[in-house]
Amino acid sequence: MTDTATATKITIYGAEWCAFCHTAMHYLDDKGVKYTYIDIDKDPKAGMEVIEKSGQRGIPVIDLGGDIIIGFDRPKIDASLKAHKLA
Repeated sequence: MTDTATATKITIYGAEWCAFCHTAMHYLDDKGVKYTYIDIDKDPKAGMEVIEKSGQRGIPVIDLGGDIIIGFDRPKIDASLKAHKLA
């Protein structure tokens, strides 16, 4: 892992009932990419934070090193991982 990869913080904002949230987590797990998962149902403050970051209420929202990705958008996730030298 490079210094860039070590410094890149990834957060997935989602909920247990959200299938696309689980898909995003499994996708990153399969790639060996570490992330922090925040359940917005259990942390309402995080729910407000994700609305501020994304400008909308849909989940998942993935904050990948400052790149905000709404939904499970594989091409955007892959592009961001590549840009941050994580893939």
